[in-house]
Amino acid sequence: MTIWKRTAGLGLVLLAGAVMGCSERADAQSSPAPAIPTEGAPYMLTGTQVWTVPDPVSGRDYQVFVSLPASYETSPQRRYPVLYVTDADYAFPILRQIARRVNLDGPVVEEFILVGLSYSRGDSGTVSRNRDYTPTPNAPRDAAPMLRGGGPAYQTYLKTQALPFVESRFRADPARRILLGHSYGGLLGAQILFTDPGLFHAYVLGSPSFWYDKRHIMGMEADYARTHRDLPADVFMYIGGWEVPGPDRRNTSGADMVADVRTMERTLKSRAYPGLTVRSTVLADEDHLTVAPVGFTRALMTVLPAKP
Repeated sequence: MTIWKRTAGLGLVLLAGAVMGCSERADAQSSPAPAIPTEGAPYMLTGTQVWTVPDPVSGRDYQVFVSLPASYETSPQRRYPVLYVTDADYAFPILRQIARRVNLDGPVVEEFILVGLSYSRGDSGTVSRNRDYTPTPNAPRDAAPMLRGGGPAYQTYLKTQALPFVESRFRADPARRILLGHSYGGLLGAQILFTDPGLFHAYVLGSPSFWYDKRHIMGMEADYARTHRDLPADVFMYIGGWEVPGPDRRNTSGADMVADVRTMERTLKSRAYPGLTVRSTVLADEDHLTVAPVGFTRALMTVLPAKP
């Protein structure tokens, strides 16, 4: 018999063994001594959970990292908004601690369930995100060769597997799903926004890679506008002030990402969609890498402000 056991930290423990016979019952009734922490053991995020949610179409295994709000156990009738974040390997622990810290002196951010969307098991982050977060297979000219363009398939996985899993196991409010993605993760969020906007009610597009494939995402926005009169969503974009071209700018793409965000905001506002709220901020003295923690903080305060 094989059992998957949820752990308190970021991991799963596999327990394997035969079903106990009668002669083993006495031993089974005695509890084992608690394990003594091993010096030098890996640091674990106490109070978090990891669940494997496979994709039956691709055959890949993904994990979701889950952190529940402080009131979850004491408010059994309450349902919570859920913030899903891409690139969970780095973004999940950062967001978890930011959410706790900003509320130390009183509620600033509403309590929420945090769900981290991991990379596919067995793949590096670079391989997984280049494949799963991009809308077309057309890589940048100077990019390393690897599979791209799996964004639509990954979007289907989120809709049919990951989101239903979370909402069947936790007291999640399906009307208050939020997606936060940075860089390629922001590009993925924009792809979902313009193809299935109702999948999430709010979208945080952080330092979004709108430059990808000759700004293909701008064409997706135009295609949506031609056939729709409304875009029911709350959209917040952040970008670092140094994400512009120039030898003295710390920019990882070479594109004018600040201009791209401003163009997207201006275009969306020009559509006059009655159900759309769109905001953006340029964070001074931040580049594509350093802007993430500041952007995460602004995002939480913007899309999940504490209720009066």
